[in-house]
Amino acid sequence: MQKMNVESFNLDHTKVKAPFVRIAGVKEGQNGDVIHKYDIRFKQPNKEHMDMPALHSLEHLMAENIRNHTDKVIDISPMGCQTGFYLSLINHADYNDVLVILENTLNDVLAATEVPACNEVQCGWAASHSLDGAKALASDMLAKKDEWNVIYQD
Repeated sequence: MQKMNVESFNLDHTKVKAPFVRIAGVKEGQNGDVIHKYDIRFKQPNKEHMDMPALHSLEHLMAENIRNHTDKVIDISPMGCQTGFYLSLINHADYNDVLVILENTLNDVLAATEVPACNEVQCGWAASHSLDGAKALASDMLAKKDEWNVIYQD
């Protein structure tokens, strides 16, 4: 396989076992700041995916709530393939702490009574949301948290 510029294009998606959380990249800025990019995979690539309304609500809920657990978040964004999210943190290299932050954030999703910014003023597709779907995704991910550090199938 030809080496690609995009890190995830070099990942053999047939060998990973979702759910998992893996470090997908580390970049150092010219002023010494270090960015850690995490691949938070909810669904098995090419076998299953998150439905858009559930994924969209999960994105809103995680983006809002993760910042209550750390001030190191640059961004959390869904993957176009609808199998997971990318989380970028600045100056935070502690993988185990990232797992705790993610667990706390997903527990916030389970406790939510509404999707934040789920309106036409604050969201570009406010009609496409599912709080129940987001909660189901969070619950499924949390149920397998002991497997998050296992990236590859046996």
